[in-house]
Amino acid sequence: MIRIDVLTLFPEMCEGVFGTSILGKAREKGIARLNAVNFRDYANNKHGSVDDTPYGGGGGMVLKPEPIFAAVEHLLDNLEGRSDSGDQAISIAQEESANLRIILMCPQGRTFNQRIAEELAKEKHLIFICGHYEGYDERIREHLVTDELSIGDYVLTGGELPALTVIDAVVRLQPGALGNESSAVTDSFSTGLLEYPHYTRPAEFRGWKVPDMLLSGHHANIEAWRREQSLKRTLERRPELLEQAELTPKDHKLLERLKTELNKTCSGSRSEEQKASF
Repeated sequence: MIRIDVLTLFPEMCEGVFGTSILGKAREKGIARLNAVNFRDYANNKHGSVDDTPYGGGGGMVLKPEPIFAAVEHLLDNLEGRSDSGDQAISIAQEESANLRIILMCPQGRTFNQRIAEELAKEKHLIFICGHYEGYDERIREHLVTDELSIGDYVLTGGELPALTVIDAVVRLQPGALGNESSAVTDSFSTGLLEYPHYTRPAEFRGWKVPDMLLSGHHANIEAWRREQSLKRTLERRPELLEQAELTPKDHKLLERLKTELNKTCSGSRSEEQKASF
């Protein structure tokens, strides 16, 4: 079982997602323990404030270190069943458990992808920190977290949606989380390539037919067709992925043919456009 704790100011955002779809089923089966913690509960002032103005001036508010550290320390104390507190609890827990990752959702972090999802899926305990306002006190970044992740180069209101995105990608990789265990293996990006096209009944819909190969019943030929379609789709839509994908000599040969066909198609399209312009 993987345990995932999310430190957030809006736990209701997380709980709504934790109780539905694959995450909800994984929670019910005991495959994933999902928990949202309101770190405002750990504020050390009567007003429950978790942010303050930045030293040196500037716009926006910055999340204070005290409530974040206190929330993580409380989780680790309970997890380890010990009476250690403060920095000692964090350092001992991290030293004893290589499977604990404290993840800061942050625009400055590594861009999340399927490889990172597979890496995190092997861990036993993940703690996500979701911020708001202008940013985090730098001491959170320097002395608490083990990882910083981003889901892309754009700005969101808070870290909850990015954290939930990562959590969904991680939990679905847990054994037993999906009804079909091969689904996670063949998903786009899991092989380094985009996934091949899928079809289901009816065999013909509004004149559009399922490719004959898929109706042939010849499993080896079907697998070869799917591999070719995966390479083709990746070449057309995300060619940069091919630079990192693990390709066989047969794949490289297929790609050369697909590139030639694609160039011919593009050349033909340009010729038609030129004719139309006259």
